[in-house]
Amino acid sequence: MSGRYEVKPGMMAFGCDFGNGQFDQQVFQIDLDYAHYRQHKLLARQEKLSKYYQTCNYSTAVAGAIARLIIQRLTQEHPQYFDSQKTANTCKFHNYLTQETLYLDADWQLQQVKTPVNQVVPAYASTLDALASQVQEDVTVVCRREDGNNWLSALHLCYPNHWSAEEKIGKNFAAIHTPVAEMAKINLRGNAIVNTMIDQSPMVRFAWGLSTDTRLNHHPEPPLGISASQWQGRSFDRQYGRLYLRIERQVIWGLPEYATSLFTIRTYFRDCNLIKQDFVLRSKLCAAIQSMTSASLIYKGLLASKASILQWLEEMSKEAGEQGAGSRGED
Repeated sequence: MSGRYEVKPGMMAFGCDFGNGQFDQQVFQIDLDYAHYRQHKLLARQEKLSKYYQTCNYSTAVAGAIARLIIQRLTQEHPQYFDSQKTANTCKFHNYLTQETLYLDADWQLQQVKTPVNQVVPAYASTLDALASQVQEDVTVVCRREDGNNWLSALHLCYPNHWSAEEKIGKNFAAIHTPVAEMAKINLRGNAIVNTMIDQSPMVRFAWGLSTDTRLNHHPEPPLGISASQWQGRSFDRQYGRLYLRIERQVIWGLPEYATSLFTIRTYFRDCNLIKQDFVLRSKLCAAIQSMTSASLIYKGLLASKASILQWLEEMSKEAGEQGAGSRGED
């Protein structure tokens, strides 16, 4: 909305009112697309679990703390969908949407899974794998060593936006973000940013890019039998006019007593055909694309298509543009 493409931490207090009511108070957002998101997670896991789920020095204590946090948030935010029963030595967690029940031990380690009919394939590898498969967010865990250095300890990434779990696991903040254009200055403060993620109150931030499809999974490596060009999702064709804002809502929830932070990524899409019809939004998006450096355009996969995207966005009749501006002026 600033009309500029900016790369910055942009962290705001969790629970800020963005006009979405109770959804802004939730770490895990459940909506009518739940079955669609769930299916794509199951498909990714079936393809090759290690391609989408990785851990590195993910201790039992940290794994238990993350599991407890996820279950607490789910049962608090969505009591109509999730239920947990805790005893001295076990935790029984039930998802009414999938009819799956997870049985955990005193350390929050997965012991048993009960499903209604079809077994999940492959079987859940851990508590984190099982819990991440119940939500519409990807799940990341960042840890900090006693010397202040950090590393990516766990990553359940079934909706990757052109990056992979296998490539990033075990790396520190700066190494993870080195390929990101315009990140050099931020990476110099990588340890300080991770300290904020762990030690401060929960936060939320947003990131956006452009895509020519609404497929959630854009892993850099396409599945067998699908060409890279077909899989990439960044080849814009003005004739068909398929263009979407791919928006990530990222929630950061620190657990300072474990020197750990949970980082969730929820992917949304907005059809740019609708944005075209809104004079203000269209103008802001065009200005933001115009403001991108060559490095950012290359990183976002927009260098070759920038001109055609801008031409397509601006292909509005004078009447439609005036109507959009007029309706905005009356708000």
